[in-house]
This record gives sequence, C-alpha cells and structure tokens, in this order.
Amino acid sequence: MSKHTLSVLVENKPGVLARIAALFSRRGFNIDSLAVGETEHPEVSRMTVVVDVEDLPLEQVTKQLNKLVEVLKVVELEASSAVQRQVMLIKVRADAATRSQVLEFVQMFRAKIVDVATDSLTIEATGTTDKLAALLEVLEPFGVRELVQSGMVAIGRGPRSITDRALRSA
Repeated sequence: MSKHTLSVLVENKPGVLARIAALFSRRGFNIDSLAVGETEHPEVSRMTVVVDVEDLPLEQVTKQLNKLVEVLKVVELEASSAVQRQVMLIKVRADAATRSQVLEFVQMFRAKIVDVATDSLTIEATGTTDKLAALLEVLEPFGVRELVQSGMVAIGRGPRSITDRALRSA
C-alpha cells in the first residue's frame, strides 16, 4: 500500500464531509489525514484527503467520488508536483536549564514560539510530515506535554488552478 493525496473540490454545503468520509469508510479505507476549508470561492470547499491504499481500489473510490452530486472535481496530487504542508503545535517542558536548547532546535527547524510559560514553551511548526517528525524526535527528550496537528493540506505547483477548471466545467 502507498499514501495518496486527493484534492477534492466540493460544494460548500452541510453534510458533504460526512458523505465523503462515509464513502471511504464503506470501502474499508482508513483516512490518514483530512483537512477541509473554504476556497477562494465561498461556495466551494477543498478537501485534502490522504489515504494509504493500493492504486486499483483508489481508482474505484475516485470514480465513486465523482458520482456524488456535490463533488465538483477530484485530483490526485503527486508529491513531486504539489506543495504539501501540515501544522503542528507542540507544548514542551522547558525550564531555565533547558530553554536555550529548545530555542535552538526551534530556530533550526524554522518553527516559532507562540506561547511561553515558566516551565514550558508552545511551538508552532509547519512543514512536511518528515520535517515535523524530525522536530518531534529532537524535542522528545525534553518532554512533550501536549501535541496537536492539522491534516495535510496540498496544492498543485505552477499557475494552473483546479478550482477555476472545476467551476468552468460545472
């Protein structure tokens, strides 16, 4: 099995997310990551769905997605032709003795401190899954108190827009 990133443009209406998640669930696919938000057109939302599945079943799901009335466009984004990012907030133990070391790692990974307490720092990091995993690995010895991460968001490289193409064909 391999990870696939789907960019799904849908009508911005209640219940669409539930129908699409149910479609994956019925096929027995686990969604690794899911991020949904409005696009530059308020009536359209973009869902970025990352699934770990073989090519043939994915093709079948893609065809079923395209049959849903609210789905405007489905595109698989290849890693080499897309920009993919995730956001992570990490609360780390950082007392006076370890704070400077934590700050060095934060700078090294181009992350930023978004909250400071006497015995902890909250770090905001953006990047690929690999980058965020590496950051977590170096912060682990300090003690990760809390962690939250967004789903993967992705967009194709270059000037072309799937939103514009989808709205023209709708």
